Amino acid sequence: MPTLLLVDLQNDFCPGGALGVPEGDLVVPIANRLIDAFELVVATQDWHPADHGSFAANHPGKRPGDVIELDGLEQILWPVHCVQNTPGAEFHPELNLDRVTHVFQKGTDPKVDSYSSFFDNRRRVTTGLADYLRDQGVRRLCLCGLATDYCVVFTALDAVELGFETWVVEDACRGVNLKPGDVDRAVAEMRSQGVKITTSHEILATRS
Repeated sequence: MPTLLLVDLQNDFCPGGALGVPEGDLVVPIANRLIDAFELVVATQDWHPADHGSFAANHPGKRPGDVIELDGLEQILWPVHCVQNTPGAEFHPELNLDRVTHVFQKGTDPKVDSYSSFFDNRRRVTTGLADYLRDQGVRRLCLCGLATDYCVVFTALDAVELGFETWVVEDACRGVNLKPGDVDRAVAEMRSQGVKITTSHEILATRS
């Protein structure tokens, strides 16, 4: 069953949000068009406690972009974002959630971040997404959302490793580009690991 995964299309990741991805809001209308082309649609949601260790504000003297060690893992520090039960953690108001069958929350442990939609960054705790997809008989997974060079690429690489035929809808994603070229490197890495890169036009044309 072809399935669409909406990755972190939340207010804080859109322009004006705490960690706004440039043009992140432009993904929403494309995602809405894609939703109607899939039998199954699921979504992920960054869902951090206020004391999350990835927030620079929780480390005196540190700023967003600094790198620390967090419980044994290298961690980029971010602005406070997607805090549980705040407007910033809500999905973009124009995103059509009517056909989203399940939302998988991630980043809930204050001691470890979670870029992938499947695991935390230690790869010890799962979100339940893989089991859910297998229970639904999903073999092919298409991804869109935010951000290309973080949550999308980590999710796509894990999806391939878990045995899903994985596609990323490139024009329905946007990246942070914390370092120039990060998005291009993420796309190249996905291709090298067997992720298929496509566009919304190609997806919609095959389902018209």
